Amino acid sequence: MVEAWNGANSIIFYGKNSEIASNRRDEQEMSVLCLRICQAALVYVNVLMIQDILDDPDCPVELTSEDERGLTPLFWSHVLPYGEVKLNMNSRLALGG
Repeated sequence: MVEAWNGANSIIFYGKNSEIASNRRDEQEMSVLCLRICQAALVYVNVLMIQDILDDPDCPVELTSEDERGLTPLFWSHVLPYGEVKLNMNSRLALGG
C-alpha cells in the first residue's frame, strides 16, 4: 500500500522526475507542505466518498471483517493528473447527501 501511495505522490507532485526543483530551503519546505495539504485533502475526499457509498440505502453493502480491514482511503485511481480541471467555487461536491 505504501508503494502505491508513493506512486500517487509522484503524480500529485510532478515536475522534473518528481523532484523539488529548488535548492532554496524555504521553497523546498513550502513545496513539501503543499504536497502534505494535497495528500490530506485527497484522503478526506476519499473518506467522504467511501462514507457516501456505505450509507447509500439503494445499494446496501455488508462488509465482512476482512473487507473492513482492507478498506482504505489511500487510493488515487480517480485522480486526473494531467489536463484541464474546471473548478466551480459556487457549487459543492455531491457528497454526504
